[in-house]
Amino acid sequence: MSAEHSVLRSVQHSRMKLHILRFVIAAVLVTAPGAAHGQRVAKYGADFLAGGVGARALGMGGAHVALTQNVNSGYWNAAGLSHTVHAEVAYMHAERFAGIVTFDYAGLSFPVTSTSTVGLSYYRSGVNDIKNTLNAWDVVRNQPKAHPETYITTFSAADAAFFVSYARSVWTRLAVGVSAKIIRRSIGDFANAWGYSFDIGAQFRGRRFLFGANLQDASTMLQSWSINEAAFTIEGTNPDTGEQLTFEEVFDQELPTGQTFLVLPVLRLGSGIVLPIGLGSTLTAGMDLDVAFDGQKANSISAGAMSLHPRLGTEFKFRGVVALRAGISHLGHGGDYGFDFVPSIGAGLDVAPFAVDYGFGDFGGLSSDLGYSHRISVRFALTRDRFARDASDAEG
Repeated sequence: MSAEHSVLRSVQHSRMKLHILRFVIAAVLVTAPGAAHGQRVAKYGADFLAGGVGARALGMGGAHVALTQNVNSGYWNAAGLSHTVHAEVAYMHAERFAGIVTFDYAGLSFPVTSTSTVGLSYYRSGVNDIKNTLNAWDVVRNQPKAHPETYITTFSAADAAFFVSYARSVWTRLAVGVSAKIIRRSIGDFANAWGYSFDIGAQFRGRRFLFGANLQDASTMLQSWSINEAAFTIEGTNPDTGEQLTFEEVFDQELPTGQTFLVLPVLRLGSGIVLPIGLGSTLTAGMDLDVAFDGQKANSISAGAMSLHPRLGTEFKFRGVVALRAGISHLGHGGDYGFDFVPSIGAGLDVAPFAVDYGFGDFGGLSSDLGYSHRISVRFALTRDRFARDASDAEG
């Protein structure tokens, strides 16, 4: 390879990294466009949580508001925690968009009385090892600096959430629950945000039919972004003026400023049925409907400011051990693309006290170029007596 060709490839590679950084900075500009505009509705302010947790639920298309009854209920519907008999721990790892985005979840639940249960859960979604080439490119000479690799650093764009959940059985078939949420979002050292809200839910379980409701972000989540101006510092001076280069001068746009955003509530309704089909096997079906009021119209059934997001799922479980699942996590009208749906499939093995589940899905429908998503989750019940629900203090 000639020296000229090597230099050309280095230039192209550096430009590509610079474009990546510009894209990330643009994301900051979009999410924090200026305090002068006051509070704004963030349509996608908590979308990193929208994918859900637990490969069983995700293999069933996410139709789980009425069906959830284990440690993962802290996410789907806190009321479902009341159906746990022992303390449980869970973990899930998922890779999205061909592995570019990673998602991890860990949960813990434990009964505290015969009617009350507490849950803790942590979520993280991020893109890691993003190249920061702000100071590797000579903006005046329009070419890489000598030994540009010495100027390149890496950072992560990550979102994290911590839930504290509480569930209580108020009647033999009726339970209620609440999840308090803390959200932390960051784009390297460039910007970060904190958010706070809570979910409230209820669940009714008949002999075969199940119903559930969960009001997500019932208080309206507040996300307050702050910008670290020092992280946008450009090394070098303008040869014409002798002054320090600025972000505005290099990128021809204003430095972003912080702002508080609102994430509006979403009402998630669910129903389900569990049918015994002999040989100790069951067939479970679920249907959820999310009702949002944030004006989202893309990839949903919408009417004015309200949008409807249906999800469907089914599971066949043989002798309570081996499960096969399928679902539709999105069903709607995709604008120029017409009718669109996103399928998912999964399988599980439940050998008490362990359960291992796998889910496979596509984030953008059958014709998506965004890559497929693999979800693997494990759940473990602590079956010792000291971790079991104590029925001796039953109320009433």
